Amino acid sequence: MTHILVVCTANICRSPVGEAVLRDRLQSRGLTDWTVASAGTWGLDGHSASEYSIQVMAEKGLDLQAHQARTITEKMLGEADLVVCMESGHVEAIKAEFLHYQEKVFLLSQMIGRRYSISDPYGGPLEGYQRMAEEVTNIIDEGLEKIISLAQADR
Repeated sequence: MTHILVVCTANICRSPVGEAVLRDRLQSRGLTDWTVASAGTWGLDGHSASEYSIQVMAEKGLDLQAHQARTITEKMLGEADLVVCMESGHVEAIKAEFLHYQEKVFLLSQMIGRRYSISDPYGGPLEGYQRMAEEVTNIIDEGLEKIISLAQADR
């Protein structure tokens, strides 16, 4: 079974959105045996997704109500075939702390041939969450083939 891990800082705003969108797109492609999970570099363990992330995803027909934030662990990285991060700082932190998993850690934006961080809307207005969700969704939609290819690279 192929496993993808989506990472942001607290695992309450961006990565739950990325997890939900990516899972939906993979299932739509018939890849129902794939696992998509998320975590944070400084996860707020046990917290739910942010209110606005839940609201924005509900408007897209995706449910984040059951999400429980968690901090990334070596075990999670070991289980993942691909790790996609929202910020360059996440990539750097993971690669520095977990040296032997460097080759499977990427920025989400690299899936569309670019290299930039996705802004964290935490604490801001609903519009910031809407922009973030739209950006994450667009990257996943445009970069889905690359995501699938990278996740299957070691198989």
